[in-house]
Amino acid sequence: MSRHEAAGLPPGFLDEPVFAEPWQAEAFAMTVALHDKGLFSWSEWADALSAAVKKPDAAADGHDYYEHWLAALEKLLAAKGVAGKSDVDTLAAAWERAAHATPHGKPILLENDPRPTEGRAQLGRGS
Repeated sequence: MSRHEAAGLPPGFLDEPVFAEPWQAEAFAMTVALHDKGLFSWSEWADALSAAVKKPDAAADGHDYYEHWLAALEKLLAAKGVAGKSDVDTLAAAWERAAHATPHGKPILLENDPRPTEGRAQLGRGS
């Protein structure tokens, strides 16, 4: 018997990736880091995530779980006054443009955004 089977894990459990997409792992890591910095408690996080996944538009099979995870994180960031929806949307659009402007195989840098905005420049200064 393997140590994983001894722990009660089903065969092959650890052969599956934990996250389907890299952004899911990043959202998970950001949540843990923000909690560790004291931005919110685990009970606050559990309440926010629970509310997000219980919305009527949540997929019954859970394939959109991390989309709700991200929505819960964004809502907490806004509630705590860290970043409002427009702040998050502005930066997400900038990263998307930077990704499209970055040559294949090169790291995506926000500086690659061909259309930096004044709003984003203000965000980068912590305002």
